[in-house]
Amino acid sequence: MRALSGFLDNVRLAFGTLWVNPLRSMLTLLGVVIGVATVVSMMALIEGLRLKVTRDLSQLGANAFTVSKWPGGINFGRIDWRRFQQRPALRLADVQLIRDACPAVKTASGQAGFGAFKVVSDRAETSPNVFTMGATAEWIDTSGVIGIAEGRFYSPSEVEEERPVVVLGTEVAAQLFPGQSPLGEMVRVGGVLSKRGKFLGIFNMDNLVVLPLTTALDDFGKDHNVRINVMADGPELVQRAQDEVTAVLRQRRDVAPGAPNNFEIDTNESVTRTFNNLSQIITAAGAGICLLSLIVGGIGILNIMLVSVTERTKEIGIRKALGAKRGRILGQFAIEAVTLSFIGGIIGLILGFGISFLARWALGFPTVVPPWAVVLALAMSSGVGLVFGIYPAARAARLDPVEAMRME
Repeated sequence: MRALSGFLDNVRLAFGTLWVNPLRSMLTLLGVVIGVATVVSMMALIEGLRLKVTRDLSQLGANAFTVSKWPGGINFGRIDWRRFQQRPALRLADVQLIRDACPAVKTASGQAGFGAFKVVSDRAETSPNVFTMGATAEWIDTSGVIGIAEGRFYSPSEVEEERPVVVLGTEVAAQLFPGQSPLGEMVRVGGVLSKRGKFLGIFNMDNLVVLPLTTALDDFGKDHNVRINVMADGPELVQRAQDEVTAVLRQRRDVAPGAPNNFEIDTNESVTRTFNNLSQIITAAGAGICLLSLIVGGIGILNIMLVSVTERTKEIGIRKALGAKRGRILGQFAIEAVTLSFIGGIIGLILGFGISFLARWALGFPTVVPPWAVVLALAMSSGVGLVFGIYPAARAARLDPVEAMRME
C-alpha cells in the first residue's frame, strides 16, 4: 500500500512539473509524438489495405486463378522484362481450348485492356480516363463482379457475332445518363455493372466500359494479349485444373520438355503473398523512421530531465535530508520521464488516428488501426522515456543532500 502511495505521489509530482513548463515539455515531446503518429497511421493504412485486398480477392472465389503472359503481382529486384516480352501472346483461341480440353475447369473467360478513353453519349461525355476493356461473356462469372445492377450482361452469341453492345460501370452510366436509365438510349447498353468500389483500394472498378472481346479486338487490333480467368469445378480441383491448363498450353505453345513455362499462372494466394511481402517492406521502413523519431524524442527527454535535476537540486537535497531514500528519488525522476513520454504517446496516438481518418475521408483510402499498433506505440513511447530517463534519475539519486541544499 505504501509503495502504491509513493508511486501515485511520483505521478502527481511529474504532472506538476510538466504543468509548470508546458511549452518546454511539448517541444521535448515532438519527436515521440511524430514517432507514435507514424506508427499508428502507417499501420492503419497497411492493415486497411490488407483487409481490402483479402476482401477483393475473396470475391474471385477460392477456385479461381488467372493465366497471363506477364508475371502478376508486385515484383522486387531486377527482372528481365525483355524475356517476358518475347513470349508469345495468349489468344482468344486459348480460352476456348482450356474450356474444351480441361475436365477440371468449370469455365474460363478472356479479357484484354485497351487503355483509357473518352466515352460519349448524345447528351454527355466523360473525361478521357474511362478504362476500356474487352471480355468474353463468361467474364461476369470469373472476374468477381457482384452482378448486374440494371439490364443484363451480353451473351456468348453476341460475342460470336461481334455485336456493338457495351456494359457500363456505374460511374460511367451516371455521367452519360444522369438521373435516368441508360437502357435503350443512343449508346446501346446491354447492362450496368453493380457498384464495386476500388480494387485493392486503388483502382476504380466503376469507371470502366466492357465490350465483347471479339468486337474490341476488331476495333483496337487483334494483336493484343489476352488474360485468361479460369474457374475450377470446385476448390478441391484447383491444383488439378492448374495442371491441366499448364499441360494444354505447354503443348499448344510448343514448350520443350524440361523448359520453363512461357506463361504465368497466378492464384489468390500468390497475389496475397506478394502483397504481404510488400507490406513487410513498408512496415520495416516505417519502423526505421519511427525509431529515428523516438531516438530524437528520447534525447529531448534526456535533456529536459537533466535540466529538471539541475533546477531542483535544492529540492532533492531537502527531500533526502528529510529521509527520502535513494530509490524514492530514483523512482520519482524515472516515473516523471515515463509520464512525459507516455503523454507524448497519447498525443501521437490521437494524431495518428486523425491522419488515418483524414486519409479515409479525403482519399477514400481504407484505413483500420489494429489494436496491437496502439499497444505497441504506447509501449515504445513509455520505453523511450524509461531508457532515456534512467541516467538523469540516477544522477538525482546520487546527489549528496548537504551539497545539494547548499546549491542556489
